[in-house]
Amino acid sequence: MKHLAHLNKYFYKYRWRMIPGVIFVIVSNYFGVLPAQVIRIAFDLVKENISMYRLFDGFERQQLVYEIFGYSLLLFGVLVLLLSLIRGVFLFLMRQTIILTSRHIEYDLKNEIYHHYQQLDMAFYRRNNTGDLMNRITEDVNRVRSYLGPAVMYSINTVVLSIMVIAAMISVNSTLALYALMPIPVLSAILLFVNKIINRRSEHIQQQLSTLSTFVQETFSGIRVIKTYNREVDKMDRFMDESNTYRQASLALVKTEAIFFPLILLLIGLSTVITVYIGGLEVAKGTITSGNIAEFIIYVNQLTFPAMALAWVTSLIQRAAASQKRINEFLRTEPAITSAAHGHFETQGHIRFEQVNFTYPDTGIQAAKNVSFEVRPGELLAIIGRTGSGKSTLANLLMRMYDVESGNITIDGEDIRQLPLQAFRSKIGFVPQDVFLFSDTIANNIAFGLDKADLDEVERAARRAAVYENIIAFEKGFETTIGERGITLSGGQKQRVSIARALIKHPQMLIFDDCLSAVDTKTEEEILRNLSTDMKGKSTIFIAHRVSTIKNADRIIVLDEGAIIEQGTHEELLALQGSYFELYEKQLLEEAV
Repeated sequence: MKHLAHLNKYFYKYRWRMIPGVIFVIVSNYFGVLPAQVIRIAFDLVKENISMYRLFDGFERQQLVYEIFGYSLLLFGVLVLLLSLIRGVFLFLMRQTIILTSRHIEYDLKNEIYHHYQQLDMAFYRRNNTGDLMNRITEDVNRVRSYLGPAVMYSINTVVLSIMVIAAMISVNSTLALYALMPIPVLSAILLFVNKIINRRSEHIQQQLSTLSTFVQETFSGIRVIKTYNREVDKMDRFMDESNTYRQASLALVKTEAIFFPLILLLIGLSTVITVYIGGLEVAKGTITSGNIAEFIIYVNQLTFPAMALAWVTSLIQRAAASQKRINEFLRTEPAITSAAHGHFETQGHIRFEQVNFTYPDTGIQAAKNVSFEVRPGELLAIIGRTGSGKSTLANLLMRMYDVESGNITIDGEDIRQLPLQAFRSKIGFVPQDVFLFSDTIANNIAFGLDKADLDEVERAARRAAVYENIIAFEKGFETTIGERGITLSGGQKQRVSIARALIKHPQMLIFDDCLSAVDTKTEEEILRNLSTDMKGKSTIFIAHRVSTIKNADRIIVLDEGAIIEQGTHEELLALQGSYFELYEKQLLEEAV
C-alpha cells in the first residue's frame, strides 16, 4: 500500500463525500444481516406449526392453525422483501457517493500528472517515450481509479459485512462459529502468496502495454516513411510480436486468478459442510435449534461475497499499486529547469554568452565549448556551421530548455537562471528547426502564443511571414483545419506559419533556427525584407545553413564541433578565406549548377 499512499491527500480532500459513503455501507449491511435472523425465526416457526398442526389432527382448530401458519409465512416473506428493498436503497446511495468520488479523484490525478509533465525539462522527454507518457496518464490512472472506487467500496463493504456476520455467528453459538470459520486462516495464507504473483505480473503487463503504445504511436507518426520504404509488413510483424508478448503477460495473470477464485469457493463450500455437520451435533445436544443451522448456512453464504470480493479487490489493489508505482516514478521526477523568481519581467534584450560550456547528459556529447558572444538590442547575429556543430543547442540554452554546464548567459546583465522563467520565455519569439503545428485551425496555430488575438493581428503576422496568400487560397482560409503536426501543409508553408506564430507575440528577442530551409530564394528574400521591419530595436539571432540568408547580419559566427572558429561581418569572413569562405564558394557553385 506504500505506493497508493500518494492518493491519501485526495481521500482527505473528498472526506465529506467518503464519510457518508461509509455510513451507507454500514447501514446497508445491517439490513443485509437481519434477514438471516428473520429466516431463523420463520424456520423454527414452521417446525412448531407443523408439530401443532399434527397435534390438532381431527379437530376443528387444525384449520385455524393452518391459516395462522400461512399468514405468518406471508408476513415473514414480506418482511424479508422489505429489508432487501431498504438495503438496496442504501447500496444505491453507497455507490453514488464512493464511485462518484473516485471519478472526481481520477480527474484530479490526471490533472496533477499532466501539470507535472508540463514542468519537466527537455532532458526528461529525451529519456522517455511518448507512448509511455500517455499510457501512465490513461491506462495506469484507469487502474488506479478501480482502486479508488470499486476496490475501496467493496473493501469497506467486505470488512463491515464480515464483522457483522461473524459477530452474529458467535452470538448464536461460538463453537459452531469457530468450526465454520476454520478455513479463513488458510484463505489468508493463499491470499498472501497469490498477491505477490498478481502484483509482479500486473507490473509486467503495464510495462509491456507502454511498449506497445510507444510502438503504435511511432508507427502512426512515421506512417509516411513506412509507406515510402514499403515496411508495412515488417511493422505488422513487429506489432504482432509485441501484442503476443502483451497477450502472454495478460494470460499469465488470468491463469493465476483462474486458480484463485475456485480455491475460495472450495473453502466456502467446506465451511458450509462443516456448518451442517457440527450444527447437527449441536442440535442433538440441544444447544441450538434447527433454525440456527439455517441461519448459519445463510451467514456462511453471505461470507461467500466477502471472500469473492476479497479476491477481486486484492487483484484490483495489486494492479493499482503497480500502476501507481509507475505514476509515482514520474511525479517524483524533479525538473532540472526551475524558476528562481516569479512575477513580471521587462527587458531591453541585451544577450551575452560568457564562456558557455554544455554537454548533453544522455549522450555525453559536448555541444558548446567556451562560447562567448553578445547581441545588443537592434542587432542581428547570425550563426552558421555544419550539421551537428551546436547551432540549435545555443538556441535551446538561451530558451533555458537546458541549463549551461559552466559559464553564464545573461539578459541585460542578469543571469537567466535568476529570471522568472515563464515571463522570460514570453519575451522571446522562437521559430524552431523542427516545426510543430497542432491539429487546429491555421488562425489558432498562428495565435498560439497569445491568450487572445483577433483575426486582424493574425492576418498581419501571416503577411509579414509571406504566407498570407497561401492561406487565403484555401477554401476556408484561416479557418482551415490542418492535420496532425501540420501534415496537410507543405514544408515551406509550415515554416512560414511558425514564423507568423513567433512574430504575432511582438517579442523583444527573436530566434530563428534554420526556419527558411524549405522555402525558395524569392520567398526567402520577401520574408527577410518583411522581417527587417520587425527586427528593428530587437535582439535577433538567425541560425542558418545558407549564406544568402545571413549575409546582411551585423555579425556572423561560425561554429564547428561546439566552438566558435570564426566571427565577423560577411565581408570580413570572406576576406579571411577560411571555413566561411569555403562554405560560401561551395553554395555559389551549387546555385550555378
